Amino acid sequence: MAAIGRVAELWRYPASSLAGERLQAIAVGADSIDGDRMFGLVDAADNQIARPDREAKWHKVPRIRTRLTGDRKVEIAVPGGDWLAAPGAESDDAVSAYLGFAASIRPFGPQNAPPAYAGPLTQARYNKAPIHLLTTASLARLKALHPEGTPDARRFRPNIVVDMAAVEGSFPETEWIGRKLAIGDLLLTISEPCRRCGFTIIAQDGFDNDPGILRNLVRHNAHNFGVYCTVDRPASIEVGATMRFV
Repeated sequence: MAAIGRVAELWRYPASSLAGERLQAIAVGADSIDGDRMFGLVDAADNQIARPDREAKWHKVPRIRTRLTGDRKVEIAVPGGDWLAAPGAESDDAVSAYLGFAASIRPFGPQNAPPAYAGPLTQARYNKAPIHLLTTASLARLKALHPEGTPDARRFRPNIVVDMAAVEGSFPETEWIGRKLAIGDLLLTISEPCRRCGFTIIAQDGFDNDPGILRNLVRHNAHNFGVYCTVDRPASIEVGATMRFV
């Protein structure tokens, strides 16, 4: 079938709730993107994982940058700070000073712990699906509904952003549930809509706090924005790859 769009952005999130890492290519496995959500941030006092969507004390977390180095080590940087290896005492001190309370970056399970790491682990808050896909058509629809807002893709933490023509009055991917997509050699099944939470309204670099984002999604798209996908055929994909129905 003819292409319906092209990959405009690719993202992975080495640490849950922290800022993502924009890439030119990603390797998609059967269960996850390589390097995605390997770590979590917890309150060192009670070991509760960060919940920016629910607790104001975590609202600064999405401004903490993350990246995965060539040797698959995670580094973080608080605003105005240097890149620091994580997990570790130095990175935990930097995050704690930035947030104003003791916090710690910890691996999700032993499989994500770096060599020689002997510290505590944490559990992932959720693992909904391997891929979260969003289209520029849906971003355009949200902008039309909320012209004073900034529906930046980073609010929604997608892995794949597909550039496609706007569809009048529609969030198109929400209507694709159950369909199969090919992106290059990658084959996906769109499994369910992505129900949005309070994370979408939180300020990040380049845009302010905006409750109108979520209000419009609740009112006009049943709380949803973007879709989750399962992986039928793993593959690596690059920015510019075409997307088509199969």
